[in-house]
Amino acid sequence: MAQHSNPLLPLDGMVVVTLEQAVAVPLASRHLADMGARVIKIERTDGGDFARAYDTAVHGTGAHFVWLNRGKESLAVDLKTDDGRDIVRTLIGKADVFLQNLAPGAAERLGFGSDVLRADHPELVTVDLSGYGADGPFQDRKAYDMLIQAESGLISITGTPDDAVKTGIPTADIASGMYCAQAVLAALLRRYRTGEGARIEVSMLEATVEWMGHSLYTQMYTGAQPPRMGVSHVSIAPYDSYPTLDGQILIGVQSDGGWNALTEVLGIADLATDPRFDTNIHRVENRAACDAVVAEQTRGWTTAELDAALAGAGIPAAQIKELSDVAAHPQLAARDRWRTVGTEFAQVKALLPPVTFADVAAVMGDVPALGRHTAALLAEMGYDQNAIDRLATAGVVGLRAQD
Repeated sequence: MAQHSNPLLPLDGMVVVTLEQAVAVPLASRHLADMGARVIKIERTDGGDFARAYDTAVHGTGAHFVWLNRGKESLAVDLKTDDGRDIVRTLIGKADVFLQNLAPGAAERLGFGSDVLRADHPELVTVDLSGYGADGPFQDRKAYDMLIQAESGLISITGTPDDAVKTGIPTADIASGMYCAQAVLAALLRRYRTGEGARIEVSMLEATVEWMGHSLYTQMYTGAQPPRMGVSHVSIAPYDSYPTLDGQILIGVQSDGGWNALTEVLGIADLATDPRFDTNIHRVENRAACDAVVAEQTRGWTTAELDAALAGAGIPAAQIKELSDVAAHPQLAARDRWRTVGTEFAQVKALLPPVTFADVAAVMGDVPALGRHTAALLAEMGYDQNAIDRLATAGVVGLRAQD
């Protein structure tokens, strides 16, 4: 099968076949595509990945889909048919990696279970990503991001004292997708050394519980549920949003030296050694008083002036950006982090991956229309035009008009 031509790309020559939908595995495979892997996305003929239709925010294409699916090839095929399954089985036989996050048991029922695939192809790396894992009392449950955030305890510590909320991004999906991509890279490195592939399982619940980090350890070893703190921090003070003349600013002081510097900037240096505030433990114990003395000073500054003064003194602070501000963020612009990629209907901006190789750029390929590569992939697999037309007429595959 044809490969990417740039030999410096880290995953040049790797072929990844995915039975993916929604966020978690599409994020993982997009990272692999950005690093040079050839990613072939298997989609239903009747609408494809349902994330395509979440909305029409990006010139008619779903925002989730544009974010997660650049640089992939779309093969539209009906897996309920023998011919459709044969096509995918042939593709997997030529692949290095197979990823799937279908409903529990669906891949096995289609004949694409990891045990079966690796018995035929011991060098293959397979990843099964699910909500709760392959066994246990929750194994067959539906697993959406919100539900995993709830089951993992993330919602219980997110929000204000009065209201628990989920995070504004799909944290459980992103966590599991990142571990999925990381595991693939580790498995490919081991295969390079041993020649053996791997069977990998990623659980959204386990990935998100791992991200609970210090909050979970605090509960396990003190018996106390960490409180919801809004933008504040249960273990650090001052660490919160503080009023200014024209808005608010976030300040996060994580050391006693930082507290000393903050008191200098705010003109309250006499409080640096106040026994209520001289250590972080004391500041946390007297959080309300500490926040009050900081707020009394910050409200005399404009947000921009205070932000500049704090940055100049090396004190961690930030202005709360709206997303329109983020899209035009001067740091992203100065580092030239935006590129343009194609979609079915228009050219759109796309952010470069956060991992930057000094000697080679990420691929940043187009976001595929449903079935955009069906005909080309079938031809590459040895199907002639008559056979392709027959499969299309029978509804086994979906073709784009331009194909």
